[in-house]
Amino acid sequence: MAETARPGRDPEAWELGGVRIRSRVVLGPMAGATDLPFRLLAWEMGIGLAYTEMISAMALVHRNTRTRELLRRDPAEGPVSVQLFGREPEILARAAELVLAEGETAPDGGAAGRPAAIDLNAGCPTPKIVKNGEGAALMRQPELLEEIVRALVRVAGPRGVPVTVKLRAGWDGAHRNAVEVARVAEAAGAALVAVHGRTRDQFYSGRADWSVIREVREAVQIAVIGNGDVAAPEDALAMRETTGCDAVMIARGALGNPWLLRRAVEALAGRPVPPPPTPGERLAFLLRHLRMQVAYLGEEYGVREMRKHVAWYLKGLPGAGPVKRRVHAAVTLEEVTGILQDYASSVAVAAHSW
Repeated sequence: MAETARPGRDPEAWELGGVRIRSRVVLGPMAGATDLPFRLLAWEMGIGLAYTEMISAMALVHRNTRTRELLRRDPAEGPVSVQLFGREPEILARAAELVLAEGETAPDGGAAGRPAAIDLNAGCPTPKIVKNGEGAALMRQPELLEEIVRALVRVAGPRGVPVTVKLRAGWDGAHRNAVEVARVAEAAGAALVAVHGRTRDQFYSGRADWSVIREVREAVQIAVIGNGDVAAPEDALAMRETTGCDAVMIARGALGNPWLLRRAVEALAGRPVPPPPTPGERLAFLLRHLRMQVAYLGEEYGVREMRKHVAWYLKGLPGAGPVKRRVHAAVTLEEVTGILQDYASSVAVAAHSW
């Protein structure tokens, strides 16, 4: 069971299933974003725990090649939680079995050892997920969620791998049942819950209500991760101080801004917070991310996948619109590199007047 790491104890390190987690900043799961290259860059920023993209238990059981690729990890990574989604306890248990077997047998460059945790996605609001009774739809069926967690614990527990659950505040404003569901998860053997302070019907609109994170923290003995609207290091501090959460999860705030992770790590540790990156630093890092993505996925797919990242990295920079359009039309690493290097030169010239 995860240590219940209360504020006032070690400001940095905590434990999950006996594994030391070096910082209180967690990289949250994001479909199409938290792949291996992005996680490797996040580890450089000092995070303590990272989640994979959400992985379909059904697709994993049916040996879908693209789905299995989402399990790929690197020896340079720290603790990684593999997040599964589904609604059938037996299918999820079989998927967890495959994840753990892969971690025990794959060579370096594959699964790179066992995962730090198996996480159940009970928070994804996407229509195509919830219409199947998966993701946030599980918030409406606590009994089923309990059955799933127990099935996962039966598989993962004997191997010493904890089971965790990612929740939302509830299904909608009239059904804010995160406390109830967190208690159910704890009773079923979960070692940790991560709580996003929005209901399913909010998706990502409005403001996350951190009070629900505090309510869950006060209701359970297992560790609680807070999630929602951490866009600055000051937000990470405020979330931890106002909710008592054991760690702070950053997801969308890190897109195009992985330096937020480092700045939040330093803030939570009580150290000086480094300044935001300069435009030149942002672009140099983007070029590095591009090369890593191409090495990971190959040129055609890697360039295509980086288009959204380019938009995130360039957000707020002057004259970025035409650059994003040119990158969107480019198909080779050489083309994208040339476009970004030309833009970097123009930004460097103009930077002194910002």
